[in-house]
Amino acid sequence: MKLVFPPRGRALKAAFAVPREGAGNGSRIKVKKFSYFVLSCNILMKYYIHLNNGIIFSEGRDAVFISARASPVRQSKTYREAVGMEAVKAPRGTRDILGDESWKWAYVTQICRNVADDYGYREVHLPIFEHTELFCRGVGETTDVVEKEMYTFTDKGGRSITLRPELTASMVRSYLENEMNKGTQPAKLWSIGPMFRYERPQKGRYRQFVQLDIEALGAQDAFVDLEVIDFSMELYRRLGLSNLQVVLNSVGCPKCRPVYRKALQDYLRGRYDELCDTCKSRFDRNPLRILDCKSPICKEITEGAPSVMDHLCDECKDHFEQLRRGLDKIGAVVKHDKRLVRGLDYYTKTAYEILSGDLGSPNAVCGGGRYDNLAEAIGGPHVPGVGFASGIERVILTMEAQGCGFGRKPENKVYVVAAEPDARLEAMDLMRTLRMNRISADMDYMARAMKGQMKTAGNSAEYACILGMSEIEKGVVTVKNLKEGVQEELTVEQVINKLK
Repeated sequence: MKLVFPPRGRALKAAFAVPREGAGNGSRIKVKKFSYFVLSCNILMKYYIHLNNGIIFSEGRDAVFISARASPVRQSKTYREAVGMEAVKAPRGTRDILGDESWKWAYVTQICRNVADDYGYREVHLPIFEHTELFCRGVGETTDVVEKEMYTFTDKGGRSITLRPELTASMVRSYLENEMNKGTQPAKLWSIGPMFRYERPQKGRYRQFVQLDIEALGAQDAFVDLEVIDFSMELYRRLGLSNLQVVLNSVGCPKCRPVYRKALQDYLRGRYDELCDTCKSRFDRNPLRILDCKSPICKEITEGAPSVMDHLCDECKDHFEQLRRGLDKIGAVVKHDKRLVRGLDYYTKTAYEILSGDLGSPNAVCGGGRYDNLAEAIGGPHVPGVGFASGIERVILTMEAQGCGFGRKPENKVYVVAAEPDARLEAMDLMRTLRMNRISADMDYMARAMKGQMKTAGNSAEYACILGMSEIEKGVVTVKNLKEGVQEELTVEQVINKLK
């Protein structure tokens, strides 16, 4: 067997007993000093043995010794290569939301839930993966999402499956499949959960991200658009975001959009050769997406492009004007942007974003609009709809940048301290009693001395409930207010009444 030792900066010294090939369990191998990482021994082990100063992990004739005082995570590349393993890390474009941050997510989610309840929207939970066809037909085959960003695989039944890159198409699919048209219209739905897009990771943008989705399905009234925009504005107001602004446009409908499409192509044709390669590919398939290109040359070319507003049909004009009057009525700050077409093909009429932050550098915190023909695109009847989506990562970053609050960071009300080892069982029972009375409590599980327990208590709780043999004999608990330093002896019932 081969033993591999981590580098310690000095020679290692250990003495331990292991079964030796051809010997009884009582046989010993004395290991004194090692100045090399690898030691060869003729030992057969199919299990691991705890040592005074570490542990041996073994399989067959290969084993790894890890010092109890040297974390394997921090070993050198030489050591990792010697043992033939690399640490498994999260995939690129994903991240762990740990306890020090997750409470912020819970706060934002709760505010979303509160606003949804106030506006009459009901939460739904939809599959994380769908048939690929749903997004190809619903989102649009010429979009970046479908062409470049989807996580698509073939399942064991030979079906093409895609991790959802957005939720609107799934919402409409669910509306149709579950015959929500038979209920009160519009059907007001909301959901929050992970989405997946293969794109370049950057701050606030990940390949797995959490998105809030709000949809109103079954009504084409412009006032539904107004309600959805007002919903998003109210959400960000309650979260504490400042300088909220609605960026608004209309992208027309199947009746008037072809007219504008031709006018835009006629304008762009003279400078076609100057467009970026992506926009050249969009010229015939979806020229409106050229307006959304971030390339400096494309932005300069489209600066003088005709406005879709000049080519709207009467129905689209009336819808836009009703929405504008409604936004004026609720006091929304509105800016018209002819470039705003959104990145998905299903939009009709209303397209909007909400900006927040300093006027010089606003941050888009949500985007949405109307999609009256999405249901037909995926094989259903005509179902008008409007909604918006908001990335929670982006919202939290914006809140942090603006100094918004996230409510109170959760902490235990009580930390139960066992003053002596013999008091641990009673301390455990006290902790359980507190929890049964809806008082958050925790205790030490590392068999630390009272000093170490009190240090942890000071960092994690409001009160310390100290229980030693003297307290147990008297039938009391020493309760210490960790912020004020005041302590008193109380019965368990008094503790509950005081802290509940």
